[in-house]
Amino acid sequence: MTFTSTRRKALSVAFSVATAALCSAPTAQAQSYPSKPITIVVAYPAGGDTDVLARVIGDKLTSRLGQPVVVENRTGAAGTIGTAYVSKARADGYTLLLAPNTIAITPHVLKGTGTSTDPASELTAIVQLGSQSLFVVATTSTGASNVKELVAKIREGKVGSYASPGAGSPMHILGELFDRSAGVKLTQIPYRGSAPAVADLLGGQVPMMYSTLGPVAPYVKAGKLVVLGVADAKRSPFLPDVQTLAEQGYKGAEVGAWQALMGPKGMPAEVVQLLNRHVNEILKMPDVIARMDAVALSPAGGDPAQLARLVAGDYARYGKLVTEFGIKAD
Repeated sequence: MTFTSTRRKALSVAFSVATAALCSAPTAQAQSYPSKPITIVVAYPAGGDTDVLARVIGDKLTSRLGQPVVVENRTGAAGTIGTAYVSKARADGYTLLLAPNTIAITPHVLKGTGTSTDPASELTAIVQLGSQSLFVVATTSTGASNVKELVAKIREGKVGSYASPGAGSPMHILGELFDRSAGVKLTQIPYRGSAPAVADLLGGQVPMMYSTLGPVAPYVKAGKLVVLGVADAKRSPFLPDVQTLAEQGYKGAEVGAWQALMGPKGMPAEVVQLLNRHVNEILKMPDVIARMDAVALSPAGGDPAQLARLVAGDYARYGKLVTEFGIKAD
């Protein structure tokens, strides 16, 4: 054997070994993941629907993955601070984001400010956790028992504003769509989250708001607030007697909310699939379903591609609506 052929053989073996190492790297990474604590970032204050859900999922993942999964609240700027933090983190699966569909709206509201993140192109979709309906909620002092009566009060000048958890929130979008559908114009009073909005609603500072059911449910049950309609294509299983807006004659005002687990762009596919599998199984657990029921959140699940399509579709839809209504940051 000549020196040349020997050298060629050696190079061929080296190339084969290197190729095998490269091909096995993702699998090895998935098998060793996780080897340290995982952080789930929530871009909103503790105690809200998103935070509660993150802690439920984090607790279950801790026992299943054998590593601590901690929740970190990075709040501010309508959720963009926490979202941007995750988008810039290492895409190794150790920094994740649990977020509502507000992340598909705020980038358009804050466009040009340098603080927005495009969830469709700057984040990795892992799994949709659940969906929530938005409701039209009013104080009993309005005297309205359905949406038509509420609209009559608005036209009489007895109801002129509504509370929302912030400009560019799904609730704000719903407010604009409802105004257009009903032919009225209400003034949005933006708050920094649902909790202070509900407090002022109960205090009589504002007569109505658009909200998920969780923050208002105790007060509805106590007779302090009344739910007039649901902004969904069908009635909510949590309040089946409440008619949709379309059923009451107000079409084109359908806005829902969802929660999802995402990560930085470029996460290894094996890690994404591992997390997706575990979360899909977690969402079927009776105690998890019960915890989600408590905030009127219906489990979703599905594969990463389903969530990616949902995010991209909402991002495009809300971009058009934000432009159409001229919605800007607070």
